[in-house]
Amino acid sequence: MLVLTRKRMEKLYIGGDICVTVVRLEGGQVRLGIEAPRDVPVVRAELRERDRAAAAAALAREAPAALEPAEADWPMRVAPPADRPRLGRDHQPCVTRSASLNR
Repeated sequence: MLVLTRKRMEKLYIGGDICVTVVRLEGGQVRLGIEAPRDVPVVRAELRERDRAAAAAALAREAPAALEPAEADWPMRVAPPADRPRLGRDHQPCVTRSASLNR
């Protein structure tokens, strides 16, 4: 871990496109301003841990026991819930083998 000392309104850069500015110092708290591209998530650590725990709990509630697919079914994808279409990398709906056989 890199530890730096900064005064109020001093900045530090992470990479070429993220800037962190010390905006205010009060008692035991530091207020930071963060400038980052919209595609870079900036999340407080406690929220990140909460979201991970919630996602793990939801997965444990919803996921059925893992089953080994038969060798013939290996390339087949599992169909998404009917109310939420599965999207591929190009954000277009994926076609599953089971869906294409039912047409």
